[in-house]
Amino acid sequence: MAAEKKPWSFLDEYRGTEFSGRWPTLPEMFSITVKRFPERRCLTAFSPETLELTYQETYDKVTGIANNLVKSGVQKGDRVAVTGKNSPEWAIAYLSVLYAGGVVVPLDYQLPAKTMDALMKHSDVKIAFVDEELFNEVGKEVSLEKKISLSPSKKPYLLNMVVKAHQERIMPEEGDLAAILYTSGTTGSPKGVMLTHSNLVSDCYLAQTHMTLYETDVFYALLPIHHSYTMLAVFIEALSVGAELVFGKKLVVSQIFKDLKQGNVTMFLGVPMLFNKLIKGVMSGIREKGIAVYGLIRFLMIISGLIKKTFKVNPGKKMFKGILKKISLDTNRICICGGGPLPSSTFKMFNQLGIDFVQGYGLTETSPILTLNPVTAYRESSVGLLLPEVEMKIINQDERGVGEIAVKGPMVMQGYYKNKEATDEIMLEGGWLNTGDVGYLDRDGYLYLTGRKRSLIVTEGGKNVFPEEIEDLFQLYEEVEQILILGYIIDKKEKTEGIQALVYPSETFTDRMKQAGTASDQEMEKRINEIITEVNKGLPAYKKISRVHVLSEPLEMTTTKKIKRFKYADEYK
Repeated sequence: MAAEKKPWSFLDEYRGTEFSGRWPTLPEMFSITVKRFPERRCLTAFSPETLELTYQETYDKVTGIANNLVKSGVQKGDRVAVTGKNSPEWAIAYLSVLYAGGVVVPLDYQLPAKTMDALMKHSDVKIAFVDEELFNEVGKEVSLEKKISLSPSKKPYLLNMVVKAHQERIMPEEGDLAAILYTSGTTGSPKGVMLTHSNLVSDCYLAQTHMTLYETDVFYALLPIHHSYTMLAVFIEALSVGAELVFGKKLVVSQIFKDLKQGNVTMFLGVPMLFNKLIKGVMSGIREKGIAVYGLIRFLMIISGLIKKTFKVNPGKKMFKGILKKISLDTNRICICGGGPLPSSTFKMFNQLGIDFVQGYGLTETSPILTLNPVTAYRESSVGLLLPEVEMKIINQDERGVGEIAVKGPMVMQGYYKNKEATDEIMLEGGWLNTGDVGYLDRDGYLYLTGRKRSLIVTEGGKNVFPEEIEDLFQLYEEVEQILILGYIIDKKEKTEGIQALVYPSETFTDRMKQAGTASDQEMEKRINEIITEVNKGLPAYKKISRVHVLSEPLEMTTTKKIKRFKYADEYK
């Protein structure tokens, strides 16, 4: 019997010439793609002005800037920071560092300049590529040898620094460090995650066993590209197959629709907050057409979903073509959700509308993808099927088989940079990594999340409650923009907690109340409390919310749109 063809089988014809290990390095991977698809579009941006580069043009700029970096003194293993909004320049800078033999330190451009300097100092950065907004601020408190602009409004500008004369470049090897990624800090101080070329490239190709990608695909880089999710699942995945990358800069729905339409996007990756907001808007628009129309559409959606799940065909794409066109998803092939748990209701509705909608799971420390729902075999309440070569075990299980998730595989990090204590805390014996997440596996290898171990609430009677499970129940209430479920101390001696909800009302809800002349605090709180009561009715007694705070200001979030849970856990004890 012939061996099963893998998505990366094409690499065999380049092994021994373009690379020699099991996996190519990131520069070797990109060079192979350039050889395969030199004239295909690689990087595209529509604002502030249109910029389109083919794979060959991108390669020429990348290698030319890498020559400049080597000429400037960058040696193999040197750290170079890249910080700025999503753009072709960001991508070119990232690749140029690797082609010079350096290690990329991608930094969140929304961090204060002082914090950025501290992280650059910690990671021993020599040179920094910086966006125009912080160009004059970054580097005041750290000794940088050079600062290069990602914008033409500041000098020296990246794309004007191509050196065509060949420089002696010592290229990285498969096991060498490729990037140091600083975690967002939602669970404490940022830590520098060390990822090798092998970590990132193996994760990229192994993920394709659950999702076929094509050189004709167009990926939309909307979420911050410094984050591991966008970096791997959008940026590196696209480059591995010769697909096009369209860069989005604003998380504004109207701009997103415009970019999706103009770019003919086929692969749209987002976070739960974005997809929840999108489906809320769609269903709200349908509801405005009247109860009869809404009832008919919902009925047809249910039928469409049943056909899709049972017979593996997708009637919704044609049935709801008009709706999909209005939200610029008519050319879309797949939507992928990551970066946090998604309510199964959102998952279900997108699939019912004819969108192949899946979700995955992973951590920065795992490059990040560990599981992904196959498009034709998805399970709505699962975060996906284990990737090949990922080993997973559930430790300290309770009677339901729920416990802490530990993983092992080629995508697991090398450790935290200059932080052995934190590394030893997360790495278990035998190369296992404790994710800090809690969940369970079914017999087919699909993973189900229940929450984070650290966010666990222990109620009276010793019952364990994961706040994420309760938060999911509020995602499709249009009145709720943000909700955070936290424990509060009932008995210090017994260490038992009650359950409270912090709710920030949506702008839509607030505007509607104002138009009706009922936007007083009391009326707003009354409606929010009605929603809490509705949700409580479906919960067991130990999970019911007993305290509610209606907020006048939004909860602070990370750049990947996760609420900073532990900041508020301390405030609302």
